[in-house]
Amino acid sequence: MNEDIEYRIKRVQAGEIQDYAYIVKEYQRQIFVYCWRLLGSEQEAEEAVQDIFVNAFEKISKYKPTVGFSSWLYKMAYHYCLNLIRRKNLQRKFKLTLFTSADMTSDSEPLSRALDQLNAEERNLLVLRIFEEKTFGEIGEIMNKSEDAIKKKYGRTKTKLKKIMEPLKEDHKCVSYKTEFKNKA
Repeated sequence: MNEDIEYRIKRVQAGEIQDYAYIVKEYQRQIFVYCWRLLGSEQEAEEAVQDIFVNAFEKISKYKPTVGFSSWLYKMAYHYCLNLIRRKNLQRKFKLTLFTSADMTSDSEPLSRALDQLNAEERNLLVLRIFEEKTFGEIGEIMNKSEDAIKKKYGRTKTKLKKIMEPLKEDHKCVSYKTEFKNKA
């Protein structure tokens, strides 16, 4: 645990709210990048970070140092982003569009297309483990699951991702610029 952060948290809990600015400064970038990776939008991530830190400030009196503050904050960010993703998916289902699903699919690299096919919990697990480099224990705290359950879910998610990617690699529409450039050279 970061002792300086824990000290600042105690001060904020005691009414010294100016110390909260230090906490925000310490974690703002990490939480922003995490939200951006989950939400896929810089603007949505910026808005999410603001809401998450306001929410964290309002609930900081409930924080107990039995878990790391970082995990507590990531858990809050996870639930916020998950709710936002669910709302967006609901809106998308009810919206009438002029485009077919094929038109909406980007011809980007196979990994991006495969990640889009995972549910929010699976994407979150991969983001926390690979990009945020969280341990299985920390991810368990964030997602309210045991470390063993997280390890199993991570293994199943990797297997699912590989299966999704196999046909995408062979998809002729999914040609990277490097491959296309080599073919033309």
